[in-house]
Amino acid sequence: MIDSSASSSRRLFLKQAAGLAVFSIVPRHVLGRGFLAPSDQITVGFIGLGKQSGGLRKQFLQNNARVMAVCDVDPRKVTTFSEAVNAHYASQADASSYKGCLLYDDYRKLLSNKSVDAVVIATPDHWHSVIAIQAAKAGKDIYCEKPLSLTVAEGRDMVKATRKHKRIFQTGNMQRSWAEFRQAVELVRNGYIGDVKTVNVNVGGPPRPWDLDAQPLPPGVNWDAWLGPNTITRPYNNVLLPTPQDSFWGQWRDIDEFGGGGMTDWGAHMFDIAQWGLGMDESGPVELTPPTDGSGKGLIYRYANGVVMNHQPVEGKQFCQFIGSEGEVKVARGELVTTPATLKNKVISEGDRKVYFSDNHYKNFLDAIKSRKNPICDVEVGHRTASVCNIGNIAYRLRRPLRWNPATEKFDGDAEANQLLSRPMRKEWSA
Repeated sequence: MIDSSASSSRRLFLKQAAGLAVFSIVPRHVLGRGFLAPSDQITVGFIGLGKQSGGLRKQFLQNNARVMAVCDVDPRKVTTFSEAVNAHYASQADASSYKGCLLYDDYRKLLSNKSVDAVVIATPDHWHSVIAIQAAKAGKDIYCEKPLSLTVAEGRDMVKATRKHKRIFQTGNMQRSWAEFRQAVELVRNGYIGDVKTVNVNVGGPPRPWDLDAQPLPPGVNWDAWLGPNTITRPYNNVLLPTPQDSFWGQWRDIDEFGGGGMTDWGAHMFDIAQWGLGMDESGPVELTPPTDGSGKGLIYRYANGVVMNHQPVEGKQFCQFIGSEGEVKVARGELVTTPATLKNKVISEGDRKVYFSDNHYKNFLDAIKSRKNPICDVEVGHRTASVCNIGNIAYRLRRPLRWNPATEKFDGDAEANQLLSRPMRKEWSA
């Protein structure tokens, strides 16, 4: 994603792109009923084309986004992704209006294309803040995969940039657009289980330090660009960046220089539901008490209202469980278990407090771009959820109780902990 004029593969990208990026304006009446004219579609660029991008590509194409540009540090992924997009449009009634994806090896060139309305950021976590902030400055609306940021400070910077440049920002916490999670949250918020006393969250633990061996770098891969803002240089290993022949997902999130382990991977989903249910989308816990045994489980969060949230990794599906004075709600993907059991199918009446409704996370983002109103998982929401995960990792690392101030986003009287709220970055990316 960083320029290198010496790279022949990059020159090839730009040569390919030069002949491909021509969009025709086709009137709606030419396409017939049920078709959306290209001039009415939101144009989208994808940055980061690993496994997660495949599902995102499908969703955005199904929801009538106009995917027109793609970028990655691995030319093979650019080819595979763009071919899939081009094949999709070739099968459409308005196929002649689409001339192919623009191909980029440097995301900054993609951001400079004024024809791109919005970007989908699906890079590893250590790149999220840099790209999102620059996208906001470039006037792009942003869909960024969860967890929002690698550090608390970067997340706050993403919020500031989004607000300053008046951008629409959707965080990829798509469970907020799923029926079982909305039902769970509305049951909790409307007091159907009484006063919430405890929340149990089942997700994995913190990341581990660097422990990977050096492997030969695949041809064409810009590894320096993959490392990006990080100040520490690490050798290539396919655990971090799988080749197209590898069937597994990249496991960069397991290494603390690039991600936050299970705490931010599934934690960005399940702590998010906890925050939503507790009405803490603009706040967070105030105390953290970690275990001292280095086990990576058993962290206790406390909120100012007395609610206790336990990080309790166990076997089985990841879940969020609310325990109240009069019942329980336990929700996982495709599952909702309640006590009493009748609550599961309780119809939330018009007189109850409803949460923001969305049944399609991707369409919700595209609709928000048109209306200029916040989507269901705005950048502030994504930031607050990521902060819960990130401060939890700090507590696990330091192995001592911490007091957190959600208003200042600082730890009270703990300089060492506060130093971990940000990270050193290469000068090129630190602004």
